[in-house]
Amino acid sequence: MIHFFGGQSFTEGKKAVAEYIIKTLYGLEEVLEQELHQLGIAETERLNRAVKINGSLDDLYRCNLMLRTALSVLSPIAGFYAHHENQLYKRVQRINWEDYLSLHQTFAINSTTNSQLFTHSKFAALKTKDAIVDQFRDKYGERPSIDTRNPDVLIDLHISDKLVTLSLDSSGTTLDRRGYRTERTEAPLNEVLAAGLLALSGWTPGKPLLDPMCGSGTIAIEAAMKAAGMPPGLNRHFAFENWRNFDEEKWRKTKEAVKINPAPETPVIVARDADPHALRLARSNARRAGVEEWICFENANFFSSAAPTPGCHVVMNPPYGQRLQPGSMVDFYQKIGDSLKSNYQGSEAWIISSNLKDLKFVGLRPSRKIKLFNGSLECRFQKYELYAGSRKNKDESRDEG
Repeated sequence: MIHFFGGQSFTEGKKAVAEYIIKTLYGLEEVLEQELHQLGIAETERLNRAVKINGSLDDLYRCNLMLRTALSVLSPIAGFYAHHENQLYKRVQRINWEDYLSLHQTFAINSTTNSQLFTHSKFAALKTKDAIVDQFRDKYGERPSIDTRNPDVLIDLHISDKLVTLSLDSSGTTLDRRGYRTERTEAPLNEVLAAGLLALSGWTPGKPLLDPMCGSGTIAIEAAMKAAGMPPGLNRHFAFENWRNFDEEKWRKTKEAVKINPAPETPVIVARDADPHALRLARSNARRAGVEEWICFENANFFSSAAPTPGCHVVMNPPYGQRLQPGSMVDFYQKIGDSLKSNYQGSEAWIISSNLKDLKFVGLRPSRKIKLFNGSLECRFQKYELYAGSRKNKDESRDEG
């Protein structure tokens, strides 16, 4: 039996409420849900690396345009159980693919499997592709073509045990590809992760922010885009623009409703790096993003510089030392802790690292630890409260108050 998700058929009214799955990175589900609520989408359900919503076609457009911590927006088509490849093929063929794909459009399939029956995601994708093209060939003697790089229609195949879910990926290229970072340093931070770090740390526009090891500038740029009210998807193409139910006028009005804030006279977002080349890349990326005027770029070594302003909010992604021997970054992380204690009193610092052993040598007690992943690397994002004076004096002042 195949379950067809309500509101997904392109022949239905454009204001029909439908189910959408918004994918994100591990650990960012809560902040993504908060973003959705800020967009006025009330019906949400937090999942593993995703949030499910009930929304309209307008909501689908706004999610792709506005969400900073989302990777993709999926529109489920159908779900069913399959026990083997032939059953998968037959049930995929029962879907009327002309509702979603024309003969002369290209398509591709992204597949993920977590199943003992379907152990190879690429083979499951191949059987799904065969079922789709065979349906067109049987009807017309022709078939749509595959384009894995830039397809007109992107289909998402997800198999969990025996449960198969097929969705249309409305985003196409993942939403972390903002389009501004054509130049990057050796280990760039994913844009969605950078936006997530800012949200998890509690930073808000107007609060002084410093990234003291900015690399290609992703944290500072994501902060500036948020402060400017600049949607991360404003300058890119989305797969839904190729869909049969695409409403060009509605999409135009969605983009026109965006209000961009003017840059402040004195930037409160500071991006520093000891490497002049990295700083040039960061500035170029910020220029492409349209937020260069929002950021103060400084060529400075973290270990010989101080906070640009009292009470600065510090978010940093230091080198992890993955190519080095375990323990080889001990001195480096000790120096980070010493610099924070000496030069950043009264500030709040957040550090992300996958070097969990050497991170302990920062020598400060974290008040919060959050498990995240930077690519395949398991990380901790840790908060350090840098009191002006000793912790004891801080506690005594609270008691007296």
